[in-house]
Amino acid sequence: MTRNDDAEMFDLAPVSLWLEDYSALKALFGSWRAAGVTDLRAHFEANPARIQECSACIRVIKVNRKTLTLFEADDVGHLIANLGMVFRDDMLATHVDELVQLWEGKTAFESHTVNYTLSGRRLDIQLHGRILPGHEDSWDRVLIAIEDVTDRENARRKLAQSEGYALGLFAHSPVSLWVEDFSSVKKLIDEVRERGITDFRVFTDVHPEFVTRCLSEIRVLDVNQRTLDLFGAPDKTALLRALPDVFRDDMEQHFREQLIDLWEGKLFQLREVVNYALDGTKLNLLLQFSVLPGREHDWSQVQLALTDITARKKAEAYLEYLGTHDVLTKLYNRTFYVDELNRLERKGPHPVTIIMVDLNGLKAANDEFGHAAGDALLRRAGEVINSVIEKPAHACRIGGDEFAILLPEMDEAEGEALIHTIQDLVAINNTFYPDLTLSLSMGLATANRGERMEAVVKRADLAMLEVKRLHYSEAEHDRRRPQHIRMS
Repeated sequence: MTRNDDAEMFDLAPVSLWLEDYSALKALFGSWRAAGVTDLRAHFEANPARIQECSACIRVIKVNRKTLTLFEADDVGHLIANLGMVFRDDMLATHVDELVQLWEGKTAFESHTVNYTLSGRRLDIQLHGRILPGHEDSWDRVLIAIEDVTDRENARRKLAQSEGYALGLFAHSPVSLWVEDFSSVKKLIDEVRERGITDFRVFTDVHPEFVTRCLSEIRVLDVNQRTLDLFGAPDKTALLRALPDVFRDDMEQHFREQLIDLWEGKLFQLREVVNYALDGTKLNLLLQFSVLPGREHDWSQVQLALTDITARKKAEAYLEYLGTHDVLTKLYNRTFYVDELNRLERKGPHPVTIIMVDLNGLKAANDEFGHAAGDALLRRAGEVINSVIEKPAHACRIGGDEFAILLPEMDEAEGEALIHTIQDLVAINNTFYPDLTLSLSMGLATANRGERMEAVVKRADLAMLEVKRLHYSEAEHDRRRPQHIRMS
């Protein structure tokens, strides 16, 4: 191959090539060694200006056409005259690495650095340099190859930025986020399917241990800060150590439904669950489960988003409570009373005894002492009545001073015994409130087979009214003597 061929290959090479003379740099290194410099990197840190001094020692001999095109130069003279625009800013930091490699005796060096075109456009470059064979003693011929990797680095930076953005969203999300590995769960489910099982719900009914096994195979990959805050965990390790306390009670049933959905191909799920914080606090949570895109084949990455709905559930429970309860007495209200009467009439169980109760003297208390006193009497009546009621019995406030006690599976004798108990409790209650006497008039009736509940209520109400009449007609009323009448 002729010298002309070599020159043509250099000029037409598809990468940027520079032939440079480093002999002055070698002489400079020699003077520094003679002066006692042993650690070049430390020398540069102490004297940053020496980096530029090294760069000034390098002489460009020639470049090829690709170099002129890449750096937007008209010719070699144009490029050399403006090298200060090409090699600047963050390039100097990586230039140190190249110089250190030469200082340490290497004849080849490389770096990932930054150059600039003459128009100011930033270039990410991969640089490879080599002292040409036969010139190792003088360094007067060094070949530099520069590869433009700007597009690759821009893509990498964009990806890193995207990943950073995603990690930021994960870390600072206002909801609890979990990334988990369900691949072992998928393998277990696939094995069951391969055994010919078609009804997974029945299978888990018969083999509840399979659900427990699947739960134990889940691996938590990461959680965000909101998760630690929500569950009151100081760090991820403490949370993972306490998972058996976090996921307990009804959680296994919720997880079973989750497995059934996965069996049916539902890779996105939404359901309400109950977990527990590390201090035992009950947490009502909205769980969103999703197999992450690209992981559908093995479920190796799934995301769980947990939104704390505890406050909402408490509000819903309170609203539901208000729909069926009297706030003042804490007994059931008239709406519940009517519904329960209808249910008892349709389904029983029999016998059903009904006690109608009236609070004596409520109007007088309101007129003489104010409505606060009347409310106090109502609360005391509610406390006394509620203290003796056990399911399936229910006590209801059905009017201003009217109450009803519904007693399924209780006959007349049991109803009468309950009235005696209430009267005894009223007497005890009055010992704590000597200034305002609590007095109840009660009457009961027991449903005959096939009798309408409306008729039973009417008979019990008539019995109560008769007791009430006697109460007001007897000036020296014995409050400890049972005051009730049974209407047959």
